[in-house]
Amino acid sequence: VQLQASGGGLVQAGGSLRLSCAASGRTFSTYTMGWFRQAPGKEREFVARITWSGGNTNYADSVKGRFTISRDNAKNTVYLQMNSLKPEDTAVYYCAATEGAIFTGTITWGQGTLVTVSS
Repeated sequence: VQLQASGGGLVQAGGSLRLSCAASGRTFSTYTMGWFRQAPGKEREFVARITWSGGNTNYADSVKGRFTISRDNAKNTVYLQMNSLKPEDTAVYYCAATEGAIFTGTITWGQGTLVTVSS
């Protein structure tokens, strides 16, 4: 599978953005999908995960209640709706895919999309 993320940009604190990640490949619906982010000078960190059916989602504590991950297997796309954005959400956001239920082992990464939240 190959991944192409989009939807990043500049937004004021309290605003919203929706990231999209389009996947190529007929096996998209079998992958667990997720979003990670990397802020300047920091390590990449987990943001959210959704299982192949969309029936199970997990979030980092820092985004719980503000971000929502979803997927449309018919469109081979996973989304990250980000509400109530804070300056500390500023980062490059990467979508990711793995064949397992969690992100260990082999991970396929998208190219990243920059989100900047101004105060």
